[in-house]
Amino acid sequence: MIHQQTTGAVTVPLARPGDGYEELFTAHFWGLVRLAALLGADDAEDVVQDAFVRLHRRRRALRDQNAALAYLRSSVCNASRSRLRHLRMARRRHAQLAAPQDAGSAEHEVVRDEAVRALLAAVADLPGRQREVLVLRYWLDLSERETAATLGIAPGTVKAHTARAIAALGRRLKDEEAT
Repeated sequence: MIHQQTTGAVTVPLARPGDGYEELFTAHFWGLVRLAALLGADDAEDVVQDAFVRLHRRRRALRDQNAALAYLRSSVCNASRSRLRHLRMARRRHAQLAAPQDAGSAEHEVVRDEAVRALLAAVADLPGRQREVLVLRYWLDLSERETAATLGIAPGTVKAHTARAIAALGRRLKDEEAT
């Protein structure tokens, strides 16, 4: 028996018991939320929920049902990238209108780990594709092939972006250490 949910003029079949989507959601939701957050999405849970909804709607179009996790990762990367572009525009517009913010307290600054803060700042300043490759390769521990499939690029491109990103991080951290 297939359950359906009607939303407006569209009828969407609900997941069937035992179709694997509940297990996929349970096993990977929070990992995908971390991925979206690391890629810069300020609403990471919403990004991941939207990816699961898109997967559910397109489940019959998947050539390989075992590719669902790769589809989800790719959806999360694309949506995070899109939302980041939108946020940059919104923040630029807001910065023109908003008053400058007060700096954090001295105690708050002391508590932060200087090395981690410098590294995260350096990663945030990387070009988007380099940042995505580093997060997928070293945070999610994906292989070059899995990273390439997630981003829709060639494995050689993953290697090139990884090398460039690591070199840029090394230069920046070395420059900051010298100052």
